Amino acid sequence: MHHHAYLWTGPKQRFDEDGLRRPPHPDPPPAALSGDSERLRLHERYQEVVVEFPKSGLPPIHTAHWLMKPLTSVLGTWDEPKQAAAWLRERLTEYSPRFDSTAQRDTTLLAMLVASAAERLAWGGDASLGFYLERPAFLSMALVTCSPNRSAPNLRCPAR
Repeated sequence: MHHHAYLWTGPKQRFDEDGLRRPPHPDPPPAALSGDSERLRLHERYQEVVVEFPKSGLPPIHTAHWLMKPLTSVLGTWDEPKQAAAWLRERLTEYSPRFDSTAQRDTTLLAMLVASAAERLAWGGDASLGFYLERPAFLSMALVTCSPNRSAPNLRCPAR
């Protein structure tokens, strides 16, 4: 078992594009018949998600789905939960001055988040955190357990 790190920061409006944050359904919609604009739109949207989801840097709705992203999305890999949590602590230290909420900059709170993440990783869980930065930006960080992932054991490791 090991842990991969992911990070995304960008406009909150982009983060809110839920359709590109979900993988495509395994069954495509039925083919559109001539003149059926609704089915044609649905089929085109499905094709867009098939192409865009894997390469989009947007954080997926379900944390484990980060494993479906390309290996280039992985910012670090560690065997030990404490090492992965140290990466999280470094990112929190780096970004906390930009947090929109002063309450979220509290060092005790941030230390508790890091400790909680290390505990979850130790038993095979994932850790995902999000913070508003100067408006309208958003920061998403995730540590995802791999080989296997507890909540999505059928997902392959992007590094293998």
